[in-house]
Amino acid sequence: MANAKPHLSFWQIVNMNFGFFGIQYSFGLQQSNMSPIYKYLGADEATLPYLWLAGPMTGLIVQPIIGAMSDKTTSKLGRRTPYFLIGAVLCSVSLFFMPFSSALWMAASLLWILDAANNITMEPYRAFVSDKLDEKQHSIGFLTQSAFTGLGQTLSYLTPTLLVLIGMNKDAVNAKNIPYITVTAFIIGAFFSLFSILWTVKTTKENPLTEEEKERIRLAPMGLTNTFKEIWDAILDMPLTMKQLALVKLFQWYAMFCYWQYIVLSISTTFFQTTEQSSSGFREANLINGQVGGFYNFVAFVGAFALMPFTKRFGPKISHSLCLTLAGIGMMCIPEINNKPMLFIPMIGIGFAWASMMGNPYIMLAGCIPPERTGVYMGIFNMFIVIPMMIQIFTLPLYYKSWLHGNPENVIRLAGALLICGAVAVLFVKLSKNNGQQAAVPMGGGH
Repeated sequence: MANAKPHLSFWQIVNMNFGFFGIQYSFGLQQSNMSPIYKYLGADEATLPYLWLAGPMTGLIVQPIIGAMSDKTTSKLGRRTPYFLIGAVLCSVSLFFMPFSSALWMAASLLWILDAANNITMEPYRAFVSDKLDEKQHSIGFLTQSAFTGLGQTLSYLTPTLLVLIGMNKDAVNAKNIPYITVTAFIIGAFFSLFSILWTVKTTKENPLTEEEKERIRLAPMGLTNTFKEIWDAILDMPLTMKQLALVKLFQWYAMFCYWQYIVLSISTTFFQTTEQSSSGFREANLINGQVGGFYNFVAFVGAFALMPFTKRFGPKISHSLCLTLAGIGMMCIPEINNKPMLFIPMIGIGFAWASMMGNPYIMLAGCIPPERTGVYMGIFNMFIVIPMMIQIFTLPLYYKSWLHGNPENVIRLAGALLICGAVAVLFVKLSKNNGQQAAVPMGGGH
């Protein structure tokens, strides 16, 4: 499917990526609300990372397997579409029931299902973009996907604040102290998660397989054992560019998991000198995080388009390094800010970094992997996200009280330092010839 792919218009690429809006609305709800929900249900602050294990663990297991399976799927709906639909339904159901959790174990269990569903959808979706687009349009394809990441997460972060603005009481809570604005936000997310995927499925059909590709799939060994063998073979044959990106992603995703887990606690400590979940200050910190988080995701939405000409001129390495640097400096400044308007300034750098994380690494990756292994390599590449997250989960509680003095502000400072390390590491990545050619091609393939 690497040759003779039709040139798609900008709006065709937008329709193709619209399903990413719902996926990322769901992720935004997790990032901004799971730590507060866990706290409302009685979680201990120091061991909070353990409760986030669902995301990286399901990503580690699900995405490579689903990637390899989707490469060999020949259903009437296509190679990737069946996985979109299954994942979207499971995700929607999990989002609906999450804010009605009656105990910590129930919320954690629903997060496992939710993350598994998102991972079932996510990897085939990235492969879908690579399937549909010629290499000349990879940049606009993945950065448009990044733009929908920003838009979906902007709205998910801002939904509680918007609900307050239209008249809901921010202090009204259910029997488990979970605010009703949070409950409503998750119900809205359940709708968006399913609707956006259905829109993409209706408006964008997969490229039909050639007879040669169908024959290759028919002759390929099937079964779970062969799927694991294919994943292992792909790991052994991994391109150099992909190996070097692993270190970059170690720094950036360890940092982002630190940020998402502790930003509400950090803001609550800086602004209100408390992390007590039943306090008005803690609920206000959650709203502030929604506002600044919505802002950085809006910056990511706009920044994804702004990065297109910049990446075209300077290449994905320089673009990604600069964005990570801005975010790193911004995160280290957050604990020093006790004025809400000033808190929006470091979010500009975080927004550009978030847009870059969702686009530039995939531009570098797409130029170095064989088309017939797109699904499995996209799944393996996701391991470079989830393994750093798992390392963070099992290491941070070990030194949270000793090295970081039990202060959530220090977790945010650590995240900033790690992002700057990632900015340096990406400069040492050697791009394949295709990456170099792609960086010199106008975004959108001359459109």
